[in-house]
Amino acid sequence: MAIDSVEHNLKHKVAKGLFWGGMSNMLCLFLSILFSVFLARILGPEDYGPIGMLAIFTAIATSLQDSGFIAAIANRKEVTHDDYNAVFWFNILVSLLMYACLYVCAPSIASFFNQPVLVELSRYNFLSIVVAAFGIAPSAYLFRELKVKQRSISFILAILVSGIVSVVMALEGYSYWGIATQSIVYMLVRTTVCWYFTPWRPGFKVNFAPLKYLFAFSYRLLITNIFQRFNWNILSFILGKYYSRAEVGNYTKSAEWFNMGSEIANGMVNAVAQPALAKVADDSERQKRLFCKMLRFTAFVSFPLMFCLALVAKPLIAVVVSDEWLESASMLQLLAVWGAFMPLQSMFTNLLVSRSRTRAFMWCTIVQGLLTLSILLSVHSQGIRFMLVAYCVFNTLWLFVWYGFANKELPIKLSDCIGGVLPYAVLALATVVVVRISTGSIVNLPLLLAVRILLTAVIYLAVAYVMRSKELREIIDFLFKRKKVC
Repeated sequence: MAIDSVEHNLKHKVAKGLFWGGMSNMLCLFLSILFSVFLARILGPEDYGPIGMLAIFTAIATSLQDSGFIAAIANRKEVTHDDYNAVFWFNILVSLLMYACLYVCAPSIASFFNQPVLVELSRYNFLSIVVAAFGIAPSAYLFRELKVKQRSISFILAILVSGIVSVVMALEGYSYWGIATQSIVYMLVRTTVCWYFTPWRPGFKVNFAPLKYLFAFSYRLLITNIFQRFNWNILSFILGKYYSRAEVGNYTKSAEWFNMGSEIANGMVNAVAQPALAKVADDSERQKRLFCKMLRFTAFVSFPLMFCLALVAKPLIAVVVSDEWLESASMLQLLAVWGAFMPLQSMFTNLLVSRSRTRAFMWCTIVQGLLTLSILLSVHSQGIRFMLVAYCVFNTLWLFVWYGFANKELPIKLSDCIGGVLPYAVLALATVVVVRISTGSIVNLPLLLAVRILLTAVIYLAVAYVMRSKELREIIDFLFKRKKVC
């Protein structure tokens, strides 16, 4: 009876987390699109280029700053005040040290890209690293306790406030300085809100002893996160070296839209998968059932969402931004196809972390990153689109490598994984093909955009309902019960 109660509570927390994660990500997507449209109508590709060139440095610095402590805390059975306090002060010290190093390296960064403006811009942009350090401990608390609603509020308010600031600055003529300010304000608001929802408070009596056992778990995650961020930002880094500011700006904008779309599914998974799987790590059968269930739900959401984004990329960019950005639309289409598979990779990585198999996670990510770099460097002379195709195809095929690592820790048949994912992939692909053919004669772009989004949603959900999709039925039941209770 007690076990059933615990399992019911965990199931409710996961369902609630997925619900709030999904609602939050959709609202965040709407706000991000809104501000992205305003900025893209005010600024041009060349304004986004410098920020895109700095993305990889900010990403790696953020990984060093976190040091994997959020996941380490989530995996611990018991967490004390000293654990949070040690993480808080350690991150403050590390962030200040990293900022000092990047401040000194700013001239070298500007010289590498042959962009003198990056000296002062990078020194300003990297301030977000210091601000973010203050929010890691409270964020770890909310993450461990599955406080998805509270974390969602922090994301929404951060996007709202930072977006308003960036638009005002762009209107005043500050161009890329407004984009840099946006990241700083985003971190400031998000950190403030996380502190508001977290009952824990730091103390000045610091005991760094807990870092020893936390770091024993997290140091591999630290290396892994560095290579993950490197892998995600390697394209903008290589483009910044070999291509113009405008071309880097177009890619930066396409990646921004891609991240907004993929974050709906990927954000939902990452918000609850690792802590939820960690709570049942001692029971392999329960963990296997939970993993398979979340994998199917991920596929149910990610495939129609990202395939639809690829379908509407060109009319979307043309209508809500301008024809000036159409080059980024073709890049977005390629990224969106890969984006449908990316949340599935997140499920495998979260499973490895939940079982404390950070070594496998680390080495798989390192090899993936090095191979990606080698492939891109070998084909960079073939053009940006060829590089994007190579990037997307390689990372999609690497899913089978992730499955191999995960299967060693929790035996799951490949046929079960494919059987849970493939129906939604096929349904989503068939849906967008039907919508593409049936709407090909529409020449009015706003109408084309609206009709394609609406038709894709209606057809996909209708067929899923007829097929008696468990995932759709559970979503309907959850929403109905919430409405009934309220």
